[in-house]
Amino acid sequence: MAGRTKEDIRASLLRLLSQKPINKITVRDIVEDCGINRNTFYYHYEDIPSVIEEMITDEAEKIIAGYSHIESLEECLGVSIDFFLDNKKAVMHIHNSSHREMYEHYLWKVCEHVVRVYFDTVLTNEELAPEQKEILINYHKCAGFGLMINWLNGGMKEDIKGDLHKLYTVRHDMNKGKYSDLF
Repeated sequence: MAGRTKEDIRASLLRLLSQKPINKITVRDIVEDCGINRNTFYYHYEDIPSVIEEMITDEAEKIIAGYSHIESLEECLGVSIDFFLDNKKAVMHIHNSSHREMYEHYLWKVCEHVVRVYFDTVLTNEELAPEQKEILINYHKCAGFGLMINWLNGGMKEDIKGDLHKLYTVRHDMNKGKYSDLF
């Protein structure tokens, strides 16, 4: 029952975010929308930002579980982008809120979480020194965060999936020795 209540709360918040900015949504709006009382909401969540953080983290873990082989990092990120596009109004309401800095902090944490879980999943049998793994995680976390922020700042209008494909194509070509004079 508790899992279902949390799903209802998250679904209500997502539905409300598609209709209005986050600063116009209250806990009261959420509990009325999903038919629970305030105490039930606060039993499961501290506040609205904690609901959003959990939604993003859970979605990221589902994506990683479905795309956990090393060749699919671009595909994994593409599925994440599809989630953002499917919920564009909600995402833009969160991004353009007065608490934007807090949500960027969550996005930073989620980017690190996604990359760390992804590399923990795909590098289980690899011989890679911990410091090498950390460098890879940091690189991909920063790249993912930067791409997402740039895309969000542009109103999600650019073809970010096309840009990702170009990035991974260049990276693949660099691994084959092309562009070796760049470094």
